[in-house]
Amino acid sequence: MDVVAGQTKNLSFAMEKLPPPPPQPSYLPPTAVSTSSGGYVPQRASSRPASATPRRAPSQTRRADVPRSDVPSRIEVRAPPIQATKYELERLRCNLCGYTYTAEPPKGVGKEKYDESVASILGLLIYGGGLPRNRLAGLQGKLGVPLAQSTQWEILDKAAEKLQPILKELIHLAAQGEVLHSDDTSRKILNLERPEEDTRTGVFTSGIISTPGIGNKAPEIALFFTGPQHAGENLRDVLMYRAGELDAPIAMHDAEKKNASKIKPANLEAELANCLPHGRRYFIDNFKNFPKQCHHVLSELCKVFKNEKQAKEEKMSPEERLAFHQAHSLPAMENLHAWMKSQLEEKHAEPNSGLGKSINYMLNHWEKLTLFLRKAGAPLDNNIAERGLKKAILHRKNSLFYRNQHGADVGDLYTSLIHTCELNDINPFDYLKTLLQNAKALKAAPADWLPWTYNVEASDQAE
Repeated sequence: MDVVAGQTKNLSFAMEKLPPPPPQPSYLPPTAVSTSSGGYVPQRASSRPASATPRRAPSQTRRADVPRSDVPSRIEVRAPPIQATKYELERLRCNLCGYTYTAEPPKGVGKEKYDESVASILGLLIYGGGLPRNRLAGLQGKLGVPLAQSTQWEILDKAAEKLQPILKELIHLAAQGEVLHSDDTSRKILNLERPEEDTRTGVFTSGIISTPGIGNKAPEIALFFTGPQHAGENLRDVLMYRAGELDAPIAMHDAEKKNASKIKPANLEAELANCLPHGRRYFIDNFKNFPKQCHHVLSELCKVFKNEKQAKEEKMSPEERLAFHQAHSLPAMENLHAWMKSQLEEKHAEPNSGLGKSINYMLNHWEKLTLFLRKAGAPLDNNIAERGLKKAILHRKNSLFYRNQHGADVGDLYTSLIHTCELNDINPFDYLKTLLQNAKALKAAPADWLPWTYNVEASDQAE
């Protein structure tokens, strides 16, 4: 098997039948072996017993029909991430009229210098893989296809304008989700213009993941927003697009007040849920100082997480999962709640100690931490949002900052589209490339070009 640039080719080896060797002269010793060219090579005498199985002659060799597990393979990279093809078009001038005729370029070569695939791979490398533009420029220069940082930005910015319709469509669809996970992390924008009434100094990247809820099947959507707003404020802006006839969604986030207080304006409701592993983490951090008490709490929570794992493995529906947790997890959580209250009331734990603060965190957010025991489809954790934020953190680690708000918006667009594709097992490079190749159709009907439907629409456009 030969693997080259993602392609597999099977090689067939033909076994040629060799001609029989000439008869060995009688004057040669029995230890001489004849060669295919007619000569003879003396060999060292062998101690092989006469009764041993004779070696098969070359003319008697045949293919061994035995499966091989050690089939050799070769993986090669034959081109840099971005490669260029230069077309030199012949030009002829008429001696009579002086008109210049230029040859037509090959079929399929457009008027644009950069193909749609260039913007797609740039977005995937920079915003999906965290590769800084200066490193990519250096790599391309060493490989003989220079691509300056400014040129990379111009290509990405131009393509982002064509991709805006699909981002707006994803925001509208995300608002209709059953469960919306949110979290944020700090970022840096060098030239950020703030309203005069805004006295805050922080900048954040918020990650919002819209899901159908535990046990339901529907596409998951990832959205990223970078700016002065916290995750709760960005989630509020997304939920403004929610259809009025739908029930209130579940908003899963951490227990910080800055998030909870922003997603409940007068005309918006959401059932708030907090991440149970966050509460568990406090007891892990204090295990060294309070091993007996923390072990008890962790053991009770372990029962809940085991039940959740079993519900996922058995692929229970939201209603079946709720009944399962109420039967198996509710007793453990009730016992844990009573035990924690007794620790404080009976003075077994100092309120200002590490153990006391851990217990107070759980008791103060108990209703939100245990929403999964009362609401079908409510999650236990916010892991999906925290995993999504790793893309923004990776970009921050390598590229350090955005120059202005527009640059942050472009980065959020690519990160949102790429991570949405990843959540739904869709090739992000192929998706971005297809969208850019059908920019006019995308602008006219963005709902037809969602990650889980674009293949059908692209096939119709080709026909």
